[in-house]
Amino acid sequence: MSNVLFTSQATAQGGREGHVKSSDGIIDVKLVNPASGSKEAGSNPEQLFAAGYSACYDGALNLMASKQKKEIESEVTAEVSLLKDEADNGFKIGVVLNVNIKGVTQEEAEQLAKAAHDFCPYSKATRGNIDVELKPKAV
Repeated sequence: MSNVLFTSQATAQGGREGHVKSSDGIIDVKLVNPASGSKEAGSNPEQLFAAGYSACYDGALNLMASKQKKEIESEVTAEVSLLKDEADNGFKIGVVLNVNIKGVTQEEAEQLAKAAHDFCPYSKATRGNIDVELKPKAV
């Protein structure tokens, strides 16, 4: 590996209907599979991925804006979907990033969204592996 800045750790047991806990205990959640029709409260891998991706992407977006000397306010909502994968009759995920940016034109919002997507570690990790759709909007 390259120069490691830090490492986070979480442990899951029981798969999609189990439990996940981070090593520091901040994340400590029951997992419930929404596709099962269960009414139990809990999270799921897609929700946890959406939380991480939206936070990482928003950080990249604000960094790109600061490098371009643009003062913005932003909000990123990641929609992570579990999809049927026809190629192997299994499953895959797809992501839509809804990117609302205040303080720029629509054209600038689109340019910033693309720059953030090129820079964001989550975007780099998923590039070529899953479909990610950017929906930037100047607000």
